[in-house]
Amino acid sequence: MDNKNVNGFLEFVYDFYKSMKAHEITLVYEGEITHQITKAFTSLTESNMAKEEESNSVQKKVFHVMVECLQNISKHADSSNSEDFLFAGRGIFMVSKDRDSYNVTTGNMIDNNKIPELTNMLEHINGLDKDGLKQLYKSQMKEGRLSEKGGAGLGFIDIVRKTGRKLDFHFLPINEENHFFILTSSISRTI
Repeated sequence: MDNKNVNGFLEFVYDFYKSMKAHEITLVYEGEITHQITKAFTSLTESNMAKEEESNSVQKKVFHVMVECLQNISKHADSSNSEDFLFAGRGIFMVSKDRDSYNVTTGNMIDNNKIPELTNMLEHINGLDKDGLKQLYKSQMKEGRLSEKGGAGLGFIDIVRKTGRKLDFHFLPINEENHFFILTSSISRTI
């Protein structure tokens, strides 16, 4: 790497650091999500929240949402036959906080043909009240309508039940076959 490239990279790292501080991002990871990675993230977040003296119930909710979101990426990130090596089989995971809440954001590539079903599922879950979520969770457990990769939306239902907040989701186009699916869940810092 020549001097010009090194300086450019260092400026990028510093700008990224400033951006993370401005948005109070406490953890960012991009790559393959494994069980070991999940354990490491929960451990890092635990020590970070202990320093912030967060209540046990807030910590438990944050861990629960983190694990559900990480499992969602590891189960559903499409590696398909994409030529796009930047996204294939990988995901992004981020934890940020503000005065009122922690935010867990994940992103992974999905095939375009999965978008309508996923959108319908998430909009349906977001539209339900507490009792509706409980009933849907029970019926999904009973019927066991699982996709070939598992799930049946149980993780999404569980996140909304635990947090009491709707899921925020977006699909960003990557190429003709794929979109990048971004999901954010918020956990209140006040009980």
